[in-house]
Amino acid sequence: MKVIQVEELAALGDDAQVVDVREPDELERISLDRPHLRIPMSSFLDHVDELPEAGTIYVLCHSGARSARVAEYLEQQGRDAVNVEGGIMAWHWAGLPTIQG
Repeated sequence: MKVIQVEELAALGDDAQVVDVREPDELERISLDRPHLRIPMSSFLDHVDELPEAGTIYVLCHSGARSARVAEYLEQQGRDAVNVEGGIMAWHWAGLPTIQG
């Protein structure tokens, strides 16, 4: 499975297709301050058709564990998926833009 560091993802700019698979209560606490899709892992299979049809999908969660499973699933489906190592916490700790509350 491919992995990317948060700083590398940030350097890709707003055109990178990011999918946040955290649950709604987690998203209420802190979120990326950049364009991204929100598809909770608990309902991911019901909404997988909402993903962009082409291009690399960068999958993010709280710390990187759930997003790794989703990225692995997407790879098995023939998609180009990359796990964001460390998740939103690494993004926040790196001082990258977030929306809190």
